Amino acid sequence: MTNAPEAAPPSTAKSTTQFGARAVLAAISLALVAIPGALTLLLVEDKWAPLLRADNGARDRLHDFAVTHTGFVGAMQLISDSGSAVAWQIVLAIVVVWLLWCRLPRLALFVVTTTAGSSLLNTVVKAAVHRLRPVLTDPVAQASGSSFPSGHAQAAIVGYAVLLLVFLPILHGVWRKVAATFAVLMILAIGFSRVALGVHYVSDVLGGYVLGAAWVAAMAALFNAMRVDRGHRAAAVGEGLEPEETRLP
Repeated sequence: MTNAPEAAPPSTAKSTTQFGARAVLAAISLALVAIPGALTLLLVEDKWAPLLRADNGARDRLHDFAVTHTGFVGAMQLISDSGSAVAWQIVLAIVVVWLLWCRLPRLALFVVTTTAGSSLLNTVVKAAVHRLRPVLTDPVAQASGSSFPSGHAQAAIVGYAVLLLVFLPILHGVWRKVAATFAVLMILAIGFSRVALGVHYVSDVLGGYVLGAAWVAAMAALFNAMRVDRGHRAAAVGEGLEPEETRLP
């Protein structure tokens, strides 16, 4: 008489299930980054006519306005500087130190890896595409490096999304709406400022937005997988990354 196969130990079955869940989430995370980024890159590389018209039209109209309105240029430069790499490094360094002081190392690690990874991704894509910046006869601003995707736009959407995901657990009621509205307005303003200053095309900004949003979504999915692995439930988007952590001062 043939003996029935022994059932797998509960710990082994649980590990297998967790590995499968992590593998699925990893695949989804990679798709979130690769698919939208590849589509945007394809449209830019293929010189899609509607996109070219939008790029050139915005460049020319905004430049014509900028060269005759110095106050507008000053405001755009101020907004652009608020989203510079140096500004984000200062803000996020303070946030990381604060999280470590609050004994939340996983959230601190999320902030560091998400923002540093986004910067590396932007550098890699820029080197691969090597798109020249807009050429204007009377430029009102200067910028170095390649044009696509916009580093300011990508940093804005990644930076503000990370701040929201970290601090949502301690924001309640109208303050959540205020924080989300402010983040959206600043993301749009920073992207607009880069086009208005003539250092990026509209498609550069859109590319930065797409890559940045995809990267944050991928990292949040991986962080959620880690939560599940630690025995927590997966957090909903509107709850932030660690909904249990409401002890932040």
